[in-house]
Amino acid sequence: MTIRSERHGPVTVITIDRPEARNALDVASVRALDEAFATFEADDASTVAVLTGAGERAFCAGADLRGGAMVEDTPARAVFAGTDRSLVVDPGVTKPIIAAVNGFALGGGLELALLCDIRIASSSAQFGLTEVAVGSMPGSGGTQRLPRFVGPGIAMHLALTGERIDAAEALRIGLVTRLCEPASLMDEAMAIALRIDANAPLSVRAVKKAIRSGLDMSLAEGLAFERALFNILRDSEDRQEGRLAFREKRKPAWRGR
Repeated sequence: MTIRSERHGPVTVITIDRPEARNALDVASVRALDEAFATFEADDASTVAVLTGAGERAFCAGADLRGGAMVEDTPARAVFAGTDRSLVVDPGVTKPIIAAVNGFALGGGLELALLCDIRIASSSAQFGLTEVAVGSMPGSGGTQRLPRFVGPGIAMHLALTGERIDAAEALRIGLVTRLCEPASLMDEAMAIALRIDANAPLSVRAVKKAIRSGLDMSLAEGLAFERALFNILRDSEDRQEGRLAFREKRKPAWRGR
């Protein structure tokens, strides 16, 4: 099994389990990862996912180049047949996903981390879009998502040079939001996940939708979209429960309605 999925209470932990290949992705593991995300999305009892790699050496080193090309058909046939796909694609999950980056996040591995909503890292982590060094280029969103998080100048530098940056630099440029010692990385990821789980589930999904969708909108459009989501939540049972619990100084009992 190249992808392990385990639920710990409301938190689903998805682990890329190919340490012998620095958790690089081959065709089988890409499919298994897609299935793990779909299972998490369909599980009403799980509100947050944590994505990580087995061991401390690598989160994900991208495509497994030892196994040859990721495509199973010629590029032209795949494009015209509508089956062309990136190494990693946005799973369309409406619930939060936390990337716990425990080592190398290179090429497609960094692109996989960019798909997540929160990224934290161990102090030994390294990041890079290294595709130009092997005659390729980022093909799973690296040139599009990275500039949205760190700005076009930094993204251009990393993608053109193929340089790796360490965890401290990743924190400085805003690629990750928190650094931990390797031994405490998963504890920190679980603590963040449980903090999210303590909040109203519809509110959490609305915030994720507002931020992600707003990245592709003008400010005026984004503000209108945010207000529309706010108005949808305004009459929800959970909003009423949250306000009542605040007045009664107790923990809310969320129902997701």
